[in-house]
Amino acid sequence: MFTRIIIVVMDSVGAGALPDAAEYGDHGADTLGNIARCNGGLFLPTLAEMGLGRIRPLEGVGAADRPLASYGKMAEISRGKDTTSGHWEMAGCPLFQPFPVYPHGFPAEVIARLEAISGRRVIGNKAASGTAIIDELGEEHIRTGALIVYTSADSVLQIAAHEDVVPVDKLGAIARRVREEVCIGEHAVGRIIIRPFVGVPGRFARTANRHDYSLEPPAPTVLDRLKTSGRITAGVGKISDIFAGRGLTASYPTKSNDHGMATLQSLVREERREGLIFANLVEFDSLYGHRNDCRGYARALERLDGQFALLLPQLADGDLLVITADHGCDPTIAGTDHTREYVPLLALVPGRPGRDLGVRSTFADIAATVAENFALEPMPYGTSFLGAITE
Repeated sequence: MFTRIIIVVMDSVGAGALPDAAEYGDHGADTLGNIARCNGGLFLPTLAEMGLGRIRPLEGVGAADRPLASYGKMAEISRGKDTTSGHWEMAGCPLFQPFPVYPHGFPAEVIARLEAISGRRVIGNKAASGTAIIDELGEEHIRTGALIVYTSADSVLQIAAHEDVVPVDKLGAIARRVREEVCIGEHAVGRIIIRPFVGVPGRFARTANRHDYSLEPPAPTVLDRLKTSGRITAGVGKISDIFAGRGLTASYPTKSNDHGMATLQSLVREERREGLIFANLVEFDSLYGHRNDCRGYARALERLDGQFALLLPQLADGDLLVITADHGCDPTIAGTDHTREYVPLLALVPGRPGRDLGVRSTFADIAATVAENFALEPMPYGTSFLGAITE
């Protein structure tokens, strides 16, 4: 079996609409397919060699005759299309009761409690693009000190403030209290996110000092079981935020995809202990999907492909590399929110030929595979593909 399992989540890189996508307003969503089409094809030679083009046809991406990795796609059984529910399901804890959402803004009692905790007035309180609402309300925020609060189609309460008006540590303290005292019970949103920004009117820019304050998973995850068993569980990027720090032995926050991949490569070279390395690459979602930037999304995918080309030779005997996503965020369709999609699954074992893993019924198949590999108690959801990739 494997000494190390390395999971890389390409945040929002969906692989086509799920059968129930229309129920979420996502008919026709196809993040990878539509990005390939709107750019006249994608240049992804490393992912193609691994088997991405065998999961589904993609313009510019060939179907390898002998793929290096096993390949398939996974459906989500959780109710929603959120970062949190997607990652929790991967870890063996699907969410069948969706988080609350507020497409018309938060109710008066939530805003009143937030204002009381912060000692500041709230402006905004609507569903909005993060960059657009800062451009719209940033000047008023600087003039009055009011907090910019907004949401999206996802279960999230976001608080934006200029770093010179509300320092990052104070903004974080407000968000922690909102998490603990306000967004509970019926208003328990999946994530509270602080969105610090800098600059002057007309030239505002969000900084990398974002932080997520998530709920804890409602049941043990495979991360919890790995940690209890004495193995390492290293989170790269926003993994610690998503799991509220639970189940991790080490966390490596990152500021970009490039920083995430550099951190991951260092861990692959230097961290040889038995266990799991779990990385999230957020910029596909935050910089390109939500901003409807099809060209930028394509360039970011092609850059990551080159970084995978550098990562693969660093894998050792006893390693399993899993590449997947947590939901879609198709930049070519109406709206700026996540999309309900299948996600790709690539599972590479150095030196072993790839196999067709088919269509998996849940993201929790990853947790089931991790649990079987490390001889942990079986997870309540998911079917392991360990045998299929090692036989």
